[in-house]
Formats: sequence, C-alpha cells, structure tokens
Amino acid sequence: MLRVLAVDDEEPALEELLYLLRADPRIHSAEGATGATEALRRIGAAVDAGPDDPGAVDVVFLDIHMAGLTGLDVAQLLAGFAAPPLIVFVTAHEGFALQAFDLKAVDYVLKPVRRERLAEAVRRVAEQVGERTAPPHDTGGDPVQVELGGVIRFVPVEDIAYAEAQGDYARLHTDTGSHLVRIALTALEERWRSRGFVRIHRRHLVALARIDELRLDAGAMSVRIGGAELAVSRRHSRALRDLLMRQGSG
Repeated sequence: MLRVLAVDDEEPALEELLYLLRADPRIHSAEGATGATEALRRIGAAVDAGPDDPGAVDVVFLDIHMAGLTGLDVAQLLAGFAAPPLIVFVTAHEGFALQAFDLKAVDYVLKPVRRERLAEAVRRVAEQVGERTAPPHDTGGDPVQVELGGVIRFVPVEDIAYAEAQGDYARLHTDTGSHLVRIALTALEERWRSRGFVRIHRRHLVALARIDELRLDAGAMSVRIGGAELAVSRRHSRALRDLLMRQGSG
C-alpha cells in the first residue's frame, strides 16, 4: 500500500487530487502540502525517520508551477536525498515533460486530472515501489510487463534475445518485435545475470544462448543474434570470449 504526499499551492486543485488519490485502493494514506517549503520539511522528516515510520512517504504527486520553489526545484533537491521518494508531476503545462523525466519522474500527469489517467500513474508507482522492496531473485525469472497499444502484456524472459539501453529505459528485442520498458539496463543486468544475460557494451545486454556468431574484424569484436549485429566493447570482449569458450566446451 502506497503512502502519498500531494503538493499544490492551489487548495481546490490539491483537494481534488487528494480526493482521487484516497479513492484508489492501492493507496494507504494521502496527505497534502500547500507549498514546496512545507513539502520538503515533511519529506525530510520522513526520510530521517525511515521507511517503517507512520509518516513515511513513498511518492510525491507534485505540481510544477508554485509560488517560490517550483516542482522542478523540489525534484532537484530530492535527488540529493539518500533515499528519496518517487515523483509524479501533476501540471497544467505540457512543456516540462523532458525536464521531468530527466529528473527521473515516474510519470507526468496533465491537469485537469482524469481518474483513469491518475490510476495509471499509481500503477506505475506501485510497480516501482515493488521493485525497490523485492529481493532481486524474487523477480529475475518473472515475465516482463510491457504496454502495447494501451494493453498490458507479459513477455517471458526466455523470449528476449537482447536488451538495448535508451536513456533510463530499455528496449527489449524478441524474435517477433521489440518493447520499450521503463527500467535501466544496469538494473536488468543485475536481475538477469543468473538467467544467462551478459553485458557486451554500455548499450547492450545479450542472452548468451542466443548468440549465433562471434566475429572479429581488424581487432573489433561483434556478435550476431538473428539478423542483428552488435558491437562488443574492448572492456567486455575478453570476458565474453571466455564465457563462450566455456559454454562450447561444456
């Protein structure tokens, strides 16, 4: 169950947001703050008290345009905390989405807030909070949840040939297509190491069993996986070659 702090300096908008949040069964508590200073004070106290404290905050639903510090300012300050809460921006302005996601926001919800859109933001938060608290081995073998045309689907890990870094996202490549998921490649590397995935480049994580060919050309190494040829960085080349040799001899 999620513990929420909503921040907006316009009280009617704050009350409406709190009403919608409190109606969601995935939310344990939803409190409000009418400005950045109050929000930072409450979040700081919650972080100091620890995640088991009754006043703990899992996620902040944060307006951008406020008197004094903006929501973007608050997010930048929270980034310096040891264990900051997640952030969802709630704003009437479309033009700040890139800055919001650069600050690692979970979602960006436009006003007027629709119940269905807010529910989707809560789902994304709940998913990330679950990833924070679950041991890595609990999730490594589970199928990956992806969204396609508004429909949630599950892709088995064994169907994934390789993953490609795209900022804070990863694109998962299968035999039938690709899917963009909101998770960093480094997190997938840690989670799937025991599943036979190896890092070959800062941009690519591959399933060892799906490598069809290892190629050397003028000292440069690459691998072929189906119709894709992926470069192997010098940093990873020796480890990959050793793994493939052990796999072949085994």
